[in-house]
Amino acid sequence: MRQLISSLFAALCLVSLSPAADLRLGIIGTDTSHAPAFTEVLNNAASKNHVAGARVVAAFKGGSPDIDESRDNVEKYAAELKDKYQVEIVAKIADLCPLVDGILLESVDGRPHLEQFRQAAKCGKPVFIDKPLAASIEDARQIARLAAESGIPWFSSSTLRYTDIVKLKSADMTGAIVWAPGPLEPHHVLDLSWYGIHGVEMLYTLMGTGCLEVTRTHTGSADVVVGRWKDGRLGVVHLERPYSKYGAVVFRDKTQLAAIDDLSFNYANLVAEIVQFMVTRKPPFPNAETLEIFEFMEAARRSKDEGGRPVSLAAAN
Repeated sequence: MRQLISSLFAALCLVSLSPAADLRLGIIGTDTSHAPAFTEVLNNAASKNHVAGARVVAAFKGGSPDIDESRDNVEKYAAELKDKYQVEIVAKIADLCPLVDGILLESVDGRPHLEQFRQAAKCGKPVFIDKPLAASIEDARQIARLAAESGIPWFSSSTLRYTDIVKLKSADMTGAIVWAPGPLEPHHVLDLSWYGIHGVEMLYTLMGTGCLEVTRTHTGSADVVVGRWKDGRLGVVHLERPYSKYGAVVFRDKTQLAAIDDLSFNYANLVAEIVQFMVTRKPPFPNAETLEIFEFMEAARRSKDEGGRPVSLAAAN
């Protein structure tokens, strides 16, 4: 009998850790296309990319009047969430707390993320922070410290991390080159955090952590960022402006190559990771990797400002 009770209890625990249909999610920031796109994947069971286990039920608009992409979209996407998906629009972030089991911090502008996360942390719920985690390395570190102090699970990711790029990764990989769009936004001092972070996350998906120094060559139309890893591997991010395809090539032992010249993606893979994270409260990859990505981008910023000289990630600390 004791064994039977123990087995039943274990089964109940497993059920409680499985994504449930009534897992409720709230959005902070309706100024990005990700807000309705993620909601479509979750709330529309008829969608070919539907991810079961959660629904978006509430949202806080946010918005940044000094960025066109935010100002021009915040009301439009809020209306779409409300009218198409019956999402409740709330007046302040604190209003999300009793309504949701987890939070998607989606604001397109990285600058308000720290303050928005500070308010979201008071809900005591796990938080996914869409790219960029923040607009500066200092804010990124403060978010990590605040999360640790508050016991709030979090992770941040680009959609590009969850594409076919993962098929290129192998134990015998000796280096990689990725390419991606690289538009810049003047309010983001850490300039690669605005859009170039897609390419940097692609590189880290392949290379992992352990970069020692970064060298950046910058022109009006492109950036080439070269990272040197502690095991001697080199990783390159090539960013084109205004936009380009996403792709990658990896180098392997015995001069073997593998490449995808035009990565295709949808949001379902990332959304599935988010739902799993909301259930387990365990990020799919270490938060330390996200912080190293910000050190990489900070070193790249300093290299650009200093004429392309190599800058160590240690100097970004």
